[in-house]
Amino acid sequence: MESRELSQFMQFLQDDLGIPDTNLKLALQHPEQTPSLLPMILWQYGLVTLNQVNQIFDWLEYRVLK
Repeated sequence: MESRELSQFMQFLQDDLGIPDTNLKLALQHPEQTPSLLPMILWQYGLVTLNQVNQIFDWLEYRVLK
């Protein structure tokens, strides 16, 4: 993921899903952190709901994979 896309991804997580910066920082400290694994890491720690995980994967599919 390019830096511009990563920035947009982080903005989506914070602005659209309301994930606090502290939660994102915690997930980003995970040793296996990559943008594609971030939704699962957030969910594993109970920082997002399953519905939010689906929204994140939808965003990634639409923005990154196309």
